[in-house]
Amino acid sequence: MSVCSSSSSSSSLSSSGYFGSAKAWIVHGIVAGVAIGAAIGARAYLGRSNKFRSRVVGIIPARFASSRFQGKPLVEILGKPMIQRTWERARMATTLDCVVVATDDAKIAQCCKEFGADVVMTSESCRNGTERCNEALQKLEKKYDIVVNIQGDEPLIEPDIIDGIVKALQAAPDAVFSTAVTSLRPEDAFDPNRVKCVVDNRGYAIYFSRGLIPFNKSGKVNLQYPYLLHLGIQSFDSKFLSTYPELEPTPMQLEEDLEQLKVLEHGYKMKVIKVDHEAHGVDVPEDVEKIESYMKERNLS
Repeated sequence: MSVCSSSSSSSSLSSSGYFGSAKAWIVHGIVAGVAIGAAIGARAYLGRSNKFRSRVVGIIPARFASSRFQGKPLVEILGKPMIQRTWERARMATTLDCVVVATDDAKIAQCCKEFGADVVMTSESCRNGTERCNEALQKLEKKYDIVVNIQGDEPLIEPDIIDGIVKALQAAPDAVFSTAVTSLRPEDAFDPNRVKCVVDNRGYAIYFSRGLIPFNKSGKVNLQYPYLLHLGIQSFDSKFLSTYPELEPTPMQLEEDLEQLKVLEHGYKMKVIKVDHEAHGVDVPEDVEKIESYMKERNLS
């Protein structure tokens, strides 16, 4: 994997990381059955380039200030900062040309440079991770077709999932965004920190919610229904990412406090893949102990 070039990057990347096999299974057609019309659209988009959306950068947005967990990127997970664990996992993805951390905090930047990550400093005015990714993209010297927004609070993110959403976007020229979901555990059904998703029968997102969707008349979890949990990782067509900050905030986005809803409300298409993944995001301080216990049980260092 090559090193990202930027006006504020660190030295070359190291090759550290720990391995874990993902059981990623794609159920919404990222390989098979691309429509003829979509293929024509892809050719038009391609122009003179040899491969559709071939240049890919992974960006990990990280900020120190957080209402739920101050300094979260720097919290240690079994002796390593969480941002380092996320970076190490991301670098194992085969579709990424490079991985960079985007932050507005000097402490996070210094920590990342110490373990070998490229860092791009971004402004404090970024309202969310997507805007931070866009600012970082503009500061990179190289040009990219796809930007993968890798959540820094997923220290066990599977490289195969990163590769899956990249390939999904490459195979869907009518989409500007791709993301991943997994099966929702019944005990997480009413947790507002666990975002739910519903998709159509072609694998495009319909809606995301902090509430349980779809919701039934009984008001209870239907153990027979395959509810979907949204994983934070997402990829963007780089041209769309430049447009995203200019889009007006939307009512559903503001009500749910979910930035991906702005994409849907403005009429853009979002491809979704389903993967077999035990989600271990760190939303609040109590989650640290849970993820450390999980790692110890499975001898993950």
